[in-house]
Amino acid sequence: MTATDSAATVRPRRRRLSPGIRLHYRLVPWWGKVTVVYLLARVITTVMMLVLASVQGANPWTGAHPDYFSFANIWDGRWYQIVAESGYPRTLPLGDDGTVQQNAWAFLPAYPVVVRFVMTITFLPWEVAAVFVSFAFGLAAALVFYRMMASRLAWSTSLFATVLFCVGPTSPMFQVAYAESMYLFLLMLALYLMMKRRYWWMLIPVVIMAFTRPSGLAFALAMGLHVVYRWFVRKRDGFSVRELVASITVTVVALVAGLAWPAIAGWVTGVPDAYTATELTWRADYIGRVHLVPFTPWFQGAQWWFGQFLQVSPWLGYITLVVVLALFAIWMFSPAVRRLGVDLRLWVVSYALYLLAVFFPQSSTFRILAPMAPLAGALAQPKSKAYRIGMVLLFLALQWGWLLICWGVDGYDWSPP
Repeated sequence: MTATDSAATVRPRRRRLSPGIRLHYRLVPWWGKVTVVYLLARVITTVMMLVLASVQGANPWTGAHPDYFSFANIWDGRWYQIVAESGYPRTLPLGDDGTVQQNAWAFLPAYPVVVRFVMTITFLPWEVAAVFVSFAFGLAAALVFYRMMASRLAWSTSLFATVLFCVGPTSPMFQVAYAESMYLFLLMLALYLMMKRRYWWMLIPVVIMAFTRPSGLAFALAMGLHVVYRWFVRKRDGFSVRELVASITVTVVALVAGLAWPAIAGWVTGVPDAYTATELTWRADYIGRVHLVPFTPWFQGAQWWFGQFLQVSPWLGYITLVVVLALFAIWMFSPAVRRLGVDLRLWVVSYALYLLAVFFPQSSTFRILAPMAPLAGALAQPKSKAYRIGMVLLFLALQWGWLLICWGVDGYDWSPP
């Protein structure tokens, strides 16, 4: 054997962490690892937002080249500030044609109330307090999300699912003046308590959640399906009378809480459909003034996006919608999603049905899909290092694209976040 042959047989050693480093890593508690993941993700997002702010021109909310906190408070952040400082109008604003115009009733009160409380005790201005509240709730959401994943998946898979949760395309919501981070924390907490069958404890996050983001009816549906499922499998998974009463109570409370805000808006303004009419104003620029007919908005969206925006046959939009729904349904029965457990699947399906019933697809669709975050647990299951690195890089690229298209303001912007 020649020296060349001998050298060719020598394989390079794989660099491994020293035993001391591995030991220290193992000693870090789960919450410490999740916190580090969350903080690193927020640093990356902060850099992205600062780069985007440096080239941001003057817009309806800020001057050119705004600082971070000003940039993080544009779009709906200004509506939440109006709620915190001025409350809700008793008279709905009307246009020249007598139709309801955009107003604060579309933005639920829990998040601005919390920010206002933080402002009161810290003397921080709205811009800083709002970002602080979102940041804190985002960390809490990541911690609960990990615990929820860890109850179904291996710890390493759960941690990687949390990584995806923290770097997701719309994860900048964790550090801007939006209610999403607070809502996601409450949602993850409610789902985790549902999985642990701690029904009475669910009442607190379920009620607050219904006044944070408008999806209380979706959770009521998921809870109702949970009760039905547990009843049918009670012989192999005991379902005591005490649990039955508690779970039905949570379902009813979730239903009432989901209907409460539209009822309050109607009572205060004297207009029974004040909340619905207000919400519909945000889609009027696309399809004009319409009434809300359940399960028609996505077909209206398919017609607009394909027929008017892309100038192709609307039937191509309808077919695309049906194909997407079919693929989604198939994915719900895939082994990776089934490993998440029945409870999380019931929530995802219930929320999808809720969106199909009431939501008009537009640029904010990506943000609105955030409550389906438990599906990150399905995406996190492959063990390949190349796959996991690729997924993180893909999510970061999508995050930058989302910030560029949806958050940055370029003249008359029709793609809000």
